[in-house]
Amino acid sequence: MRVEWNKVIRYLAYTLELLVLFMLQETPGLLPPLFGARPVLLFPAVITIAMFETEIPALAFGVVGGLFCDFGLSGTLGFHALVLGVLCFFISLLVRVYLQSNIATALLTGIVGIGLTVCLQWFFLYFFRYSYPSYAFTHHYLPKYLYTLLFLPLVYFLNRGLSQALRPQEESRL
Repeated sequence: MRVEWNKVIRYLAYTLELLVLFMLQETPGLLPPLFGARPVLLFPAVITIAMFETEIPALAFGVVGGLFCDFGLSGTLGFHALVLGVLCFFISLLVRVYLQSNIATALLTGIVGIGLTVCLQWFFLYFFRYSYPSYAFTHHYLPKYLYTLLFLPLVYFLNRGLSQALRPQEESRL
């Protein structure tokens, strides 16, 4: 019974983290723009949560984080939920089967995962709708990608601490 309560508390902590990061990223003037771009704090959060959870909870947190992104960023409702849900599912599967969960793996999966998400965002939400897509990619999407990557180690250590503190001892050895 204690294992279930730890899981519920851990999931509530992750949900609260996503909500706080969403409020931080959407508060005007709180995070200064870098080359005109603001970071998307939810991207590294859901990717690092996926590294510490099994596939189905990782998928769920990817969808929740994606819905928050859909509410905050302009675009099609459900686009980020779909992309981040699938991405988090496969990150969780890769970490569970092939990789170890450490800072190097977090940086590698963050570079690839956030890069893939930003490129898909640019391709589907900008490329076919507006002129000068290469200018938009190099002057808006690329700075947003690099600025978001700066927060990856901080969010990784936060989620690692949450996972280790709220995971029972017998489950953490697996």
